[in-house]
Amino acid sequence: MARHPFQSGAALAPRLASDFAEVPVVASVIGAQPLRQFLTAPAKVCILASFTVGQLPKVVPALVRAGKTVFVNVDSSPGLAQDRGALEFIKNMGAHGVVSTRLSLIEKGRPLGLWTMMKVFVTDRSNLPRSTDAISRGAPDLVEIMPAPIVAWMSERAQRAMSPSVAAGFVENPADVALALALGSVAAATSDPRLWHLRRDQLPPVPPTALKRPAAPQG
Repeated sequence: MARHPFQSGAALAPRLASDFAEVPVVASVIGAQPLRQFLTAPAKVCILASFTVGQLPKVVPALVRAGKTVFVNVDSSPGLAQDRGALEFIKNMGAHGVVSTRLSLIEKGRPLGLWTMMKVFVTDRSNLPRSTDAISRGAPDLVEIMPAPIVAWMSERAQRAMSPSVAAGFVENPADVALALALGSVAAATSDPRLWHLRRDQLPPVPPTALKRPAAPQG
């Protein structure tokens, strides 16, 4: 049975919870240049973006052998089709999960044994019902909420519907990561290699005023 909109999301997979226990940051690895930095960083989870279909069979197994948890952004992998065959290709390489804005791909990922991360862009409150409906139908393992600053403006009820969540976009410093976690996200995603070394015990305190959420709508 599909989850009703605004119902709490799925429980975080034990491996992902373990991955985020020390470094609550997802490395957005865009292209091959930052790969070496990610391999030597303590962050465990990555999203591969802008890797061609020819590069992925070399990159994914190398990261898996290094003990990393690998998600592939299907939407931004040049040459990769947007269908079940692409997901099977990713699964056979050893990747753990996929990221997409497309509900159809999210729905196809779980039966293949892939973790799914659904990316949603929250531009204003009017598109929240559409996003939460897609999440309810797709039942992803994680929801990537973009941009990260919008999480502070979402009601607690809306964020529960998008949980477990990863805040992404405009995550530029440790304070941004700390705020995302304080507001309920399980991690923050960033392409800044400096934050791939940010350990949980290094997070700065979050001012109480930053945690004030908008009031729930009446009626």
